[in-house]
Amino acid sequence: MISDISRRAFVSGISSVLLALTTGSSSSVSIADETRGWKAGIARSVITPEKGVWLAGYGSKRAPDGKLHDLWMKALALEDHTGKRVVLITSDFQGVPKSMSDRVFAQVKQRYGLERSQIMLTFSHNHCGPRLGDDLIDYYPVDVEQEKLVAEYTDLMVVTTVELVGEALSKLSPATLKQGEGRATFAVNRRNNREPDVPMMIEKGIPFAGPVDHAVPVLTVTRPDGKLDAVLFGYACHPTTLSFLTWCGDYPGFAQLELEKAHEGVTALFVNTCGGDQNPLPRRKVELCEKYGHMLAVAVEEALKQPLKPVSSGIRTAFELIDLPYLKVVTNDELQTLTKDANALKARWATRLLKKLQAGDKFEDAYPYPVHAWMLGREMLVIGMGAETVVDYALRFKREFGPGTWVMGYADDMASYIPSLRVWNEGGYEGGSNLFEYGRPAFRWDGSIEDRIATSVHKLVKQVRE
Repeated sequence: MISDISRRAFVSGISSVLLALTTGSSSSVSIADETRGWKAGIARSVITPEKGVWLAGYGSKRAPDGKLHDLWMKALALEDHTGKRVVLITSDFQGVPKSMSDRVFAQVKQRYGLERSQIMLTFSHNHCGPRLGDDLIDYYPVDVEQEKLVAEYTDLMVVTTVELVGEALSKLSPATLKQGEGRATFAVNRRNNREPDVPMMIEKGIPFAGPVDHAVPVLTVTRPDGKLDAVLFGYACHPTTLSFLTWCGDYPGFAQLELEKAHEGVTALFVNTCGGDQNPLPRRKVELCEKYGHMLAVAVEEALKQPLKPVSSGIRTAFELIDLPYLKVVTNDELQTLTKDANALKARWATRLLKKLQAGDKFEDAYPYPVHAWMLGREMLVIGMGAETVVDYALRFKREFGPGTWVMGYADDMASYIPSLRVWNEGGYEGGSNLFEYGRPAFRWDGSIEDRIATSVHKLVKQVRE
């Protein structure tokens, strides 16, 4: 016979199960309910130039001599249970200039109704990809024919990007989102470690100096049948392993190829988090590039093997352009002198700006800088910032906003290096007087820019978390 105590325990257990089923208090039912409602759409397009557009970066004539593998632009569209949408675009470009991305955003709004807060156009900063528009306009010793090719290619990429967004939106279908994190250690703080010393330091086990962010954030898109359909991942490091004349996606390209080969039918997408002062070292060999791509792919695979955290349905977005002030705008007299500078890049820059002044233009004393915040469910916060943010930004915002925070630079606009206050005070390449390389009418940012960016980020995060 069953004792009274056993009978009461049995009845209590049945009642708890029934209560869980009817109220959703069971953790498994709760997770299922919360993750329902997502839709995801994925699209991709080859962007390898068919004509002789020079490779971007390094400031010299770099006409392409072939390809190691194709370059890609990819898009991940998400829709929550209320119908709110966002689209994240990833690409193998070195840098997308404002003059191009503004055209994309305007056309996307006109055709698909997406506001600026709902779309991020990111670029890996790959230096084996093509030039675009007026990005680094004074950087290269170009001729009229090369400028014509770049203009034609940029126009094509505007069309391609807008159509890619439309394709991703057209493919929206039910999905589950989950996030995790791996780790890869090949990024080295290039400000604090001399590149020629790195092989010796590795051989002797001497630890590298300076801040790094070796985290590899991962987001998966899985269909109702359990099939993995897309993997988005990030890393904070320059894709500058290679400096030859052959099209390829550098280490992020190799990582994406490896993941797509290992998971049939999956689209792998890469975002550069905050790698402005980080390099893959040692470098300059294809085998090293393949090695770093493999290390990054392994970090993603290790994350996939761990229990991933479900992302509940829900999208909140916020965006603003903030003014980043220059320390001092260049003058007519300074430009007159610099047109004869021994530095050919600086002389080209000065000559172009002098012509603008002579034509009656006036230089602004600040630059419009894009800042995004996306809240996906309650678990995933995405912060997107323009240009080459140094690693301090990722470390700071992940510390301030907690687990589930993604911090990305290289979004919307390749404006320049964006130093933290620490890097600005130290000076050097990323923090010193080098804005002329990016065509800006000044040599240096004002020292207040980290505070201005942080103020904006905190305001936007508050908006999406309310």
